[in-house]
Amino acid sequence: MFGRLGAPEIILILVVIILLFGAKKLPDMARSLGKSARILKSEAKAMKEEGNSSPQAPGANEQPPAQRTIQAAPGDVASSRPVNEPTDTPQR
Repeated sequence: MFGRLGAPEIILILVVIILLFGAKKLPDMARSLGKSARILKSEAKAMKEEGNSSPQAPGANEQPPAQRTIQAAPGDVASSRPVNEPTDTPQR
């Protein structure tokens, strides 16, 4: 149904995107997308490492987990923030 996209089609798509969003907002949108991708990647890596850790016996040297920080993009010092990890025990 749909053929391959050639150079004229890609150029037309890019022109439509620029007309819809404006040239000034495109770098900000790309930057935000990059930050989101980095955060998603770091969280997925942390979850994978957490799943690979060996389980310990209950009560054996339990320490509260270290607080992690989501890293900001280089040059962006305002968006680093600590992450509060959920605990397994309910707090009431």
